[in-house]
Amino acid sequence: MFDYPPVGFHFLVTFQLFPQTPNDFRFQEVSGLDVEMEMDTFVEGGQNRFTWKLPKRARYSDIVLKRGLFMGSGIILWCQNAFENFVFEPVNVTIALLNSDHVPLQAWYVVNAIPKKWSISNFNAQENSVVVESITLSYQFFNVISVESLASGAFSAAASISI
Repeated sequence: MFDYPPVGFHFLVTFQLFPQTPNDFRFQEVSGLDVEMEMDTFVEGGQNRFTWKLPKRARYSDIVLKRGLFMGSGIILWCQNAFENFVFEPVNVTIALLNSDHVPLQAWYVVNAIPKKWSISNFNAQENSVVVESITLSYQFFNVISVESLASGAFSAAASISI
């Protein structure tokens, strides 16, 4: 039997934020799960063939979430509180890639996200399209959580318990 790569259209985004509505879990697109290592360049005396590149720190891109506009969303209330009242409440976000049985295959745990930008798509009387809102989040870092590592960790913990 062949293992195929997972599909990218079955995912779940959850905010550790209250209050929430059922529509707060529905997104049509997630982008920006990127990490890049910043490098310092070091020139060694007497070595003219190359320069050393040493890792400095990880830099995480902003995450952009897109979905149809929903009225009364807890996420939008959180964004409005930040933009209108300048009250930024960092929240953790989990982005999970799901299989056909709706079970997470892998997840990204985003730490201390705050809203950076909120935008609404253009209104156009000549198009028949849904109004899409985009939410851009800045955050500190993310951890990748694989289901296999959790399952093997639970199995090894269970195996080490003896009666």
